[in-house]
Amino acid sequence: MNILTFDIEEWFHILDNRSTKTETEWFKYEARIHQNMERIFKFLTKHNLSATFFVVGWIAKKYPEVVKKIDKLGFEIGSHTYMHQLMYEQSPREVEEDLKQSIYVLEDLTGKKVRSFRAPGFSITKKNKWAFEVLASQGITHDCSVFPAGRAHGGLPSYKEAVPSRLICNGVELKEFPINTTCVFGNSWIFSGGGYFRLSPYPFVKKWSKKSDYIMTYFHPRDFDPDQPIIKELSLTRKFKSYVGLKSCMPKLNKWVGDFDFIDLKTADMLIDWDQVPIIKI
Repeated sequence: MNILTFDIEEWFHILDNRSTKTETEWFKYEARIHQNMERIFKFLTKHNLSATFFVVGWIAKKYPEVVKKIDKLGFEIGSHTYMHQLMYEQSPREVEEDLKQSIYVLEDLTGKKVRSFRAPGFSITKKNKWAFEVLASQGITHDCSVFPAGRAHGGLPSYKEAVPSRLICNGVELKEFPINTTCVFGNSWIFSGGGYFRLSPYPFVKKWSKKSDYIMTYFHPRDFDPDQPIIKELSLTRKFKSYVGLKSCMPKLNKWVGDFDFIDLKTADMLIDWDQVPIIKI
């Protein structure tokens, strides 16, 4: 089961960086969302694919036509928060208010219930696992926020089952679709989205995909934009992670979907026997 998803945010929505942190800074940068979304729409049309879109509420409010086109094309829409901030830097009340705002703007534009969510930077960790309770309280039933390995912006390395599972937190249950992992030299390795995908040579992606019964992807419009400006305030390491492989990402993704079948989150949910999946209590 290979699931195709996109996190819809602007090219400058880079986390943990002062010059791109808030709306005040965002207004200083050019908008590239429309041209980057067209790349994604053309790609999906070319391959006759469906996908799930996790949309930042700020994007939906500023560019409602983007959300309306996603919906018109028949694609599932989930929340990627409203202001695209690291969730472990916020209080439970701040997370709840942000999520409410995100859900409201998305549902207002589409007239459809928002039930799926992904945290920016997969920023739900052991320290802020209360976030799962907040999600459930706002009607979220399907979550894609678990990164079952260590990473700079979060991660839940203790989440041993990198497969669809029933996540239970303080009596609250969610259908969890974590990022998948593969084993490389005894360590968990991610290859299915963002910078990880851009960094990984395609022969390795293909090899790892053949060994995987479950793949959860996560791409961003900026992943396919080699002409985007470089944010000068980023460190050399962050620049490498943010800009490497931009030119080859779309050709690589074209190969991937040609070699393997992909579906959206809604279809995957219907195909899974949820009585048979692992139950993870955190």
